[in-house]
Amino acid sequence: MKLTRLAAGVAVGSLAVASLAGCSLITGEQPSDAQDSGSGSFPEAWEETITIDVFDGLANYMGVQSGWFAKIVKDKFNMELNIIAPNVAGGGDTLYNTRVSAGDLGDLIITDKGEKLDELIEGGLVLDAGGYYDRMEHAPRFDAAVDKLNEGKDGVYAFPTSVSSIPPTESSEGLEPTFGPYVRWDYYAELGYPEVGTLEDLLPILADMQAAHPTAENGQPVYGLSLFKDWDGNFMNNAKQPATFYGYDEMGFALAKADGSDYQSIIDDDSAYVRSLRFFHEANELGLVDPESTTQNYDTMFTKYQNGQVLFSFWPWLGQSAFNTPENTAEGRGFGMVNMQDQQIFSYGAEIYGGKQVLAIGADAEDPERIAAFIDWLYSTEGAYVNGSQTGAAAGPQGLTWEVGADGEPELTEFGMEALLTGEAAVPEEWGGGTYRDGVSALNVTVVLPADVDPDTGFPYSYTFWPSFQETQSNPFTEDWSAHMDGATSTMDFLETHDQILVAPGGGYTSPPDTSEIETLRNQIKAQIVQYSWQMVFARDDAEFDALLDDLQTTVEGLGYDKVLAFDMEKAEAQNDARVAVAEQFG
Repeated sequence: MKLTRLAAGVAVGSLAVASLAGCSLITGEQPSDAQDSGSGSFPEAWEETITIDVFDGLANYMGVQSGWFAKIVKDKFNMELNIIAPNVAGGGDTLYNTRVSAGDLGDLIITDKGEKLDELIEGGLVLDAGGYYDRMEHAPRFDAAVDKLNEGKDGVYAFPTSVSSIPPTESSEGLEPTFGPYVRWDYYAELGYPEVGTLEDLLPILADMQAAHPTAENGQPVYGLSLFKDWDGNFMNNAKQPATFYGYDEMGFALAKADGSDYQSIIDDDSAYVRSLRFFHEANELGLVDPESTTQNYDTMFTKYQNGQVLFSFWPWLGQSAFNTPENTAEGRGFGMVNMQDQQIFSYGAEIYGGKQVLAIGADAEDPERIAAFIDWLYSTEGAYVNGSQTGAAAGPQGLTWEVGADGEPELTEFGMEALLTGEAAVPEEWGGGTYRDGVSALNVTVVLPADVDPDTGFPYSYTFWPSFQETQSNPFTEDWSAHMDGATSTMDFLETHDQILVAPGGGYTSPPDTSEIETLRNQIKAQIVQYSWQMVFARDDAEFDALLDDLQTTVEGLGYDKVLAFDMEKAEAQNDARVAVAEQFG
């Protein structure tokens, strides 16, 4: 039933996109750097082998793409991808700035839309690919997103990612939300599945779980919570996460509810952010917070989840990814979401206008026509199956990891089950060799949303939705979780059935950049917020917590906090206006 509803939603969304495409701004007739590139379709074969530089702000791999994805690209385009990854190279924006100063960022560029893209266009580092657009076969399915992205520009300078024909009022996520309160379900079951009314009700439950299991199998101590600092920015990142359980997401120093019904300053006494800090502080007073939280990074913390040393996870893609192995779930062990009765979990609606990242062709690309053909292919059915983020659920190459069964439904092959669930399966040489994980697309960007439906099969590209896959996932852990969650077939099924999810429509909003004054103020203020937040978590008692909060509020207000907050509030309200507009147009 869920798939039927999803497919119907896609049909409606597709009609909306098609109607918009009929009056598209992008016709291929506008002035273009690539206007003399010919007409018709792209070549079926490319004689000369080329290697292109891919500057990729999302990549976690540096070097030439290898394995099965590399072979597909080589066979189709006679092209190799040399990934240039600032995440791996280190130095933050240093690599980006150095290459921009040299006038050549890359042949293919994956970057953020908005200020960064505009700077590259103004600097002449990005090609106007309008002359190739009318030769594309697949990208024009998402004309609405391409139009919106290039609105106000004299050409087609960028192509959207995370596009979908699902209505923007539908969740973009799969069977699991992005956020949620996940606990070691097997330990929770040992306690008799106690009721969880609010966030704070988790504390005695975690305390009882920790008391019953103080040591993991590796001999190391177990903690209810383990935190990390890697992702701190405008504030302590971990303290924002419980706010999402109540429908909030951040916009600078503001928290905005998905439905536009509430906006908060993060440092207000009664904000969801300060509530999270109090939750962490109370947890620490109970001995539930890993004392290494202030010094460890994400990778170190992730290893602790793998070893069974942590009892609570903010995200399914943390606890479940690390611990819910086939071996553990077969023994009834794993992370599952609890029914926190007052939750309204924030969910990102499908982005009909695309996500934050974009694809662009470098102005000095060696063979822009071939790169344009490659970009177009990423929007194809084949591209949607084989390319995606490294945390996504791309099904991989048809014929290797999956096939269409006798009933016309997609199903994973025996190799696909091993490869997609473990990543370590050895890929046959004729498919590129190496391990499956090593061959995954290093682009690390989803171009077509995995929840979007393949028109050939009628099922989503993500194998996690396939009935044939779901039937294989029944195990003691999932059976017990379902039995105590009203028979829900998935976390998202439970949330939707119990009206515990709040979808923020995918409005395609792009935040304006900080002015130089706002940027200066923000940098001073956020350092104080992060520092005080960590101190508050590890405060000696409630009195010290309250004193630190007072000091934080006084300190940042003296640094111009109110001015930056007003700027962020305007953006949050503008974002909501975009969500309302897109919901009215496409919902």
